[in-house]
Amino acid sequence: MKTVAILALHGVVPFDLGIACDIFSRVRTVDGDEAYRVLVCGESSRIRAGHFDIHTPWRLEQMLDANILIIPGVENINIVVSSAVKKALRLASDRGALVASICTGAFILASTGLLDGRRATTHWAVVDEFANRFPAVTVDPDVLFVDEGNVVTSAGSSAGLDMCFHLIGRCHGQAVASHAARLAVAPLFRDGGQAQFIQQTALPTSSSLVPLLEWMLGNLDQPIDVTLLASRASMTPRTFARRFRDQTGTTPIQWLLRSRVRRAQELLETTSASVDQVSVAVGFDSPVTFRARFRSVVGLTPSSYRRRFSSASLSTQAD
Repeated sequence: MKTVAILALHGVVPFDLGIACDIFSRVRTVDGDEAYRVLVCGESSRIRAGHFDIHTPWRLEQMLDANILIIPGVENINIVVSSAVKKALRLASDRGALVASICTGAFILASTGLLDGRRATTHWAVVDEFANRFPAVTVDPDVLFVDEGNVVTSAGSSAGLDMCFHLIGRCHGQAVASHAARLAVAPLFRDGGQAQFIQQTALPTSSSLVPLLEWMLGNLDQPIDVTLLASRASMTPRTFARRFRDQTGTTPIQWLLRSRVRRAQELLETTSASVDQVSVAVGFDSPVTFRARFRSVVGLTPSSYRRRFSSASLSTQAD
């Protein structure tokens, strides 16, 4: 039997905590035996979690011998992580524990330095803040989870389910993971990533390029290239490309592509325009190219996305 220690700090997100507790507690091996011993650990015996208090029966010391250590999300991403918590997480990792975070728990994990030089993800709504705060971490905002071997991070809360099933599969194989998913009435694998849930293209909070970015968002249906953008910014193309990456973390063309796809998502959700019409409305020359680019960013085809998220589809499902 493996031990799963779950770190519960003040302000822990109850849903994240519940996911980890419930999923691992229900897992059975192929022989029908309990697969995991689950320990909820904290710095104190009682913590505040949303609208209620939670008793945490185990202390930080119990995390040190865990096989898997889960860090659920916290409501306040500016929480001060104590030196005792950081030390316990690093020691557990040094002793061979697999350390994983759910949602904003990535902020706790990154504060230890265990994510430095690695890929990671967190909830899309705070991914820019995460990237700014932890520049040594390569952030992937679109995926449901990132497996870096002995450290794993997941996106928004429900992506914690996907990550937990993945970890169970790593330890016990897909048959056991599939059974855990069936007990949770959840899919073992979800098509697409976190990108399908992102609402809009976020503008940098402080950037000299904000007026240009706003212009780009207002002219997505027009032909736009780096030469045109550099001219509008009164820079040479080379200087503009360097300045753009410095201030946005990506290239002008990649930013434009993602913005066009985000706009296409909005049109697919809220209008009855055909996929080809949406393609033209967001500036793609070819519907074939649009479908390929859309799938590469969102993880779903435009038609699949519409069936899943359009207002008409949701109304039909509700009826």
